[in-house]
Amino acid sequence: MSVTIIFKIAGIGICIALLNQILIKSGKDEMAMMTTLAGVIIVLVIIVKMLAEFFETIKVFTEF
Repeated sequence: MSVTIIFKIAGIGICIALLNQILIKSGKDEMAMMTTLAGVIIVLVIIVKMLAEFFETIKVFTEF
């Protein structure tokens, strides 16, 4: 697991949280919820890719 992936996920979280607060303060609660949902989906896609790579490595490792 690379540290850059952790920083990427943390960066996405910080950007989404900042954008969420800006939208809530401007009265656009629906847009704030949609940006939060989009951020969660983006992070989940990154995690699913990591899990796929992990299981592929395990598959290769167990085949001898």
